This record gives sequence, structure tokens and C-alpha cells, in this order.
Amino acid sequence: MPSRDFKRTDRVGAELRRELALLVHAAVRDHGLPSVSVSDVEVTRDLDWATVWVTALQPERSTEAMKALKELAIEFRRELSRSMRLRRVPELRFKYDDSVDKGERIDSLLRQESARAAGAGEESAGDE
Repeated sequence: MPSRDFKRTDRVGAELRRELALLVHAAVRDHGLPSVSVSDVEVTRDLDWATVWVTALQPERSTEAMKALKELAIEFRRELSRSMRLRRVPELRFKYDDSVDKGERIDSLLRQESARAAGAGEESAGDE
């Protein structure tokens, strides 16, 4: 029997990510929430829990968005039970994915450092 490349939890997680992206987008629009997007969904092996990783376009408003998403989790789960063909939809845990924020911070620091190094290179060239 051929080995499966994808585990069931991976397939369920990918489907949840697609469906939740639509639901979260609608919630942002309907409830006037800060703009967020679903970056990943991790499902436990027993399919009881799904951790939904979310990023915000405005990191300073991320706590507001996370609070609202946690309040809407039951409603999202109900909608998922209607749209997905699962016997039991996992309970949703929303967590903020700060990897994008950290990446932007690192990029900013690298740009500052390269600008500083370029400025130092010009000064030393002017000394000669």
C-alpha cells in the first residue's frame, strides 16, 4: 500500500484555513474589525482542537482583533459545521502570529544598519 504524503490532520487544517479565511474576512467587513488574515491552522491528531494563527495588518490593533475573533469562535465553528463535511468540527483557538511583525522589525534593523554602513563608507572615502 502506498504511503500517504499528507496526514489527515494536514488536509483538515488546510480546508479549515480556506474556510476560516472566508469567515474571518466577512467578520472583519461586517463587524468593522481591524484587518486580519489567517496565516495557518494546526489541528491536533484527535481533531478536537484547531489552533488558528492570525496576522494583523495593523499590529498595534492586534489585541482588539484577537479579542473579537475569540468571541466569534463559537459562531465560526457553527458555520464550519454547515460548510465542511466533518463529523465533528474542532474547537477553535485563535493565536496571534507575530512572525510577520518580527520579520518587518528585522528588515527595518538591517536597512538601518546598511544605511549606517553606507554613511560610514562615504565618510572614510572623504577623508582620503
